[in-house]
Amino acid sequence: MTGEFERRHGFPPGTNEVRPPDHDDHAAARTLAQVSLISADLVTFYDSIGDVTWEDVGNGYFIEPASDVLLRLQEYGSVDVGADQKAHGLVIGSNGGGLAYVAGPSGAVYRTRTASLDDPELDKVADDLRQFLELLERSLTRFVADGEPGYL
Repeated sequence: MTGEFERRHGFPPGTNEVRPPDHDDHAAARTLAQVSLISADLVTFYDSIGDVTWEDVGNGYFIEPASDVLLRLQEYGSVDVGADQKAHGLVIGSNGGGLAYVAGPSGAVYRTRTASLDDPELDKVADDLRQFLELLERSLTRFVADGEPGYL
């Protein structure tokens, strides 16, 4: 993607990487693993991936490091994801256009309809983290092929 980026867009690419975890990421992931809001898949993800930063795919796609997820949880609390307001999720990333991705305790991933997390309206985008990551991969593949990331 980055090899042809500057020729296609007229400016050099930003950061586009899947970063492996470091010591601090592992420590934050261990702390997050003790929170009942986090799915087993997300624990496994953070054991292998530090974060995902794709600044140049559309508006960008970001899966935040476990330390940022933990800090947001400590500062702002969880996000209501259930219709009955009894299920709570964690903000794990964003699409670079102001919309956040929230992982529910069941593993489902939601996207906010607006940039506000105060009283968010959420759309389910994936049944689990694996499906969400596959959708991200498709967005990257489409962007490389035709410059359009789709809408995730």
